[in-house]
Amino acid sequence: MTEQHAPRRKERRRKPPFFQRPWVVAAVFILPFLVLYGVFRVYAVGYAVVLSFQDIQGIGVTDWTGFSNYRRLLSDSTFFLALRNTALYTAGTLLVLIPVPFVLAAVLQSKLIARPVALRSAFFLPVLTSLVVVGVVFSLLLTTNGLVNSFLGLFGVPAQGWLETRHLAIPAMIIMATWRWTGINIIYFTTGLSNIPKELYESASVDGAGPLRRFWHLSVPLSKPIILFVTVLTIFGGFQLFVEPLILWGGGGGPGQGGLSVVMHLYRTAFTSFQLGYASAIGVVLALIIMAVSLITLKLFGFFKKE
Repeated sequence: MTEQHAPRRKERRRKPPFFQRPWVVAAVFILPFLVLYGVFRVYAVGYAVVLSFQDIQGIGVTDWTGFSNYRRLLSDSTFFLALRNTALYTAGTLLVLIPVPFVLAAVLQSKLIARPVALRSAFFLPVLTSLVVVGVVFSLLLTTNGLVNSFLGLFGVPAQGWLETRHLAIPAMIIMATWRWTGINIIYFTTGLSNIPKELYESASVDGAGPLRRFWHLSVPLSKPIILFVTVLTIFGGFQLFVEPLILWGGGGGPGQGGLSVVMHLYRTAFTSFQLGYASAIGVVLALIIMAVSLITLKLFGFFKKE
């Protein structure tokens, strides 16, 4: 009996100290993330939902108002104008920042370019530039006598008031987004294209498929997951539009509110008008819109289909 219990006692003695046990070490590394995520994500989102049902009168003075903030939102013309501007900006960035970087990534991935790494680095450099600096530079480039109008003048296009005309506010921000985010999307698409087996391209070439047919029938369908990923990221970025109009028009909504975004409207409602309850309702509705658009996008790409 004593000999049978002896190995068990030895096993108990061999157990590592408490702080060296695998699950304790894992918990130590994961716990800071969980705490920060819980405080700045879960708690913040939950608190915003609670605030959206309240009317904040001052510090610690609140009144429960039920759905009055949401009913007010339905009759807020400024919110719908901001939502329209945000949707147009998001659609514009999707039309530009998906096909253009994908084609550029395919060209850089092919053997047509002598120094693809140098070109990728050149395209990626704007991503590293501070958005404040980008905004200041583009506020100069988009002036009536700026470089953009000078370039368009080479093709006979008259000078445009990019920052003074209402209907040009969204195109001006799309130009800035194109310059800034094309490089990072090229990196994403290059990663997806590099995972396609080269044997498929070689087999297609043997069967007589040209570069365009190989691109359309191999590169595009086999890059579907990365295209979906970049599309969802672009939707998130589009609906979170804030810094660009803040810099270009100094916190305003641009000419005739043509550059007013939903997040900018939320910011002004919360920190200029100090209507925190109503601003929280705007934030909750915006989150629901982003979630709905993302789910529709995933559905269109067949994300929920069983293989």
